[in-house]
Amino acid sequence: MSKEKIALFTIFGGTGDLAQRKLYPSLFKLYQKGYLQDHFAVIGTARRPWTDDHYHQVVADALASLHADADQVTAFASHFYYQSHDVTDVQHYITLKRLSEKLDAQYGLQGNRIFYLAMAPNFFGTIARHLKSEHILTKNGFNRVIIEKPFGHDFESAKTLNDELAETFDENQIYRIDHYLGKEMIQNIAAIRFGNNIWESLWNNRYISNVQITLSEKLGVEERAVYYDNSGALRDMVQNHIMQILSLLTMDQPVEFTEDDINIEKVKALRSLRPYQPDEVARNFVRGQYAPTETVKGYRQEDKISPESNTDTFVAGKVMIDNYRWSGVPFYIRTGKRLADKFTRIDIVFKRPVINIFNHDLADDKTADNGLAPNILTINVEPTEGFELRMNAKNVGQGFATTPVQLNFDHDATAAANSPEAYERLLHDILNGDATNFTHWQEVAYSWKFIDVIQRYWDEHQPSFPNYKPGTMGPQAAADLLAKDGHRWVYQG
Repeated sequence: MSKEKIALFTIFGGTGDLAQRKLYPSLFKLYQKGYLQDHFAVIGTARRPWTDDHYHQVVADALASLHADADQVTAFASHFYYQSHDVTDVQHYITLKRLSEKLDAQYGLQGNRIFYLAMAPNFFGTIARHLKSEHILTKNGFNRVIIEKPFGHDFESAKTLNDELAETFDENQIYRIDHYLGKEMIQNIAAIRFGNNIWESLWNNRYISNVQITLSEKLGVEERAVYYDNSGALRDMVQNHIMQILSLLTMDQPVEFTEDDINIEKVKALRSLRPYQPDEVARNFVRGQYAPTETVKGYRQEDKISPESNTDTFVAGKVMIDNYRWSGVPFYIRTGKRLADKFTRIDIVFKRPVINIFNHDLADDKTADNGLAPNILTINVEPTEGFELRMNAKNVGQGFATTPVQLNFDHDATAAANSPEAYERLLHDILNGDATNFTHWQEVAYSWKFIDVIQRYWDEHQPSFPNYKPGTMGPQAAADLLAKDGHRWVYQG
């Protein structure tokens, strides 16, 4: 049975950074693996007046780092066609329709259409309306639309955006990409939990003390300054990536591993988020902004950033899940720019034994109340992919003092290098019509409702910025947030 997928991709924003850095290399890898062969074509649209030949060269340049066979690159690029396009001009959609129908017949695409909106969200509704009004959608094949974050700026704008898309597309035709859901170790969360009885039986408030989610970035805002200053870490990272990870960690076991069943459980988990009253935000959430040093610009000194900007470049928070499984267990989250290193990790901290029956005079960890360190399961998402388990064992030698030891598993370097990149994985899912690893509207809605309370409070209260040095793990208040509960961050930096 052939694994070839058949579709016409139309990429609005085909000249942009996302298309060149992520989409073209990912489509090429699917081509190399045989998922895309003879029956596919790509239309790139943007305002620039490019020719097809120039577009082919742009695609080839985007693949340079892959060091692929030149003839294969040329054959792949020949499937790409360019149309200069103003998304607000009806006449351009008429031209797009003609080109789409021509390519459908030329490549035998069976009316299968995938529309990738790699543009600013304020154009999403306009594009969707014209796709419908100019009859670019087909009746004999599938029609799927892909959108990138931000999915709105708050709940109301997210709802408006969703309503605009819903005038043209059904929910099962809308694919909201969150590239974290395409990462190997994020997808492994379900396998760890539901494929191992040892973990699923302990995955509750009887045995887990707290859970920590850290998305740490070493660089500053770089070329994203304008977007970032209108967003901040809370909207840019917490509302989507962290909330999605949180839902996978906290959802109950689905009836089956299917898109619908997983969506049901993720939504139930996000509905269980304890909403904070405005006066509770300051006690449970910390914001930060990096300061200048002799060698590193502070956020307010970055290009295109106002010297009075109060945009948060760091967030740490305590999230509570009010359901039977998780009642009383704090989920600590943090993310930021200019931190100690670049990594993503999840630490599940288990409760300590109630009594230490061993002589612990020589124990390494003197901070535990009874001398025993907690068991910790760590899921390393990036750059290392793997697991760590910290457990207590007997110290070598006389006596019976215990010490923490670590069991490690990292993915084989060769296997990890050959593993599909997140966008490749997700584009393959879209071709298959599988939205399991995508964000559904209800998930977006409940995430925004939780985040909006925090953002409104911050908007109404002036921060004391800057408040942390580059190369650290954020402001001291982030450590204090856990300390007042008797906990500490597993990763100290």
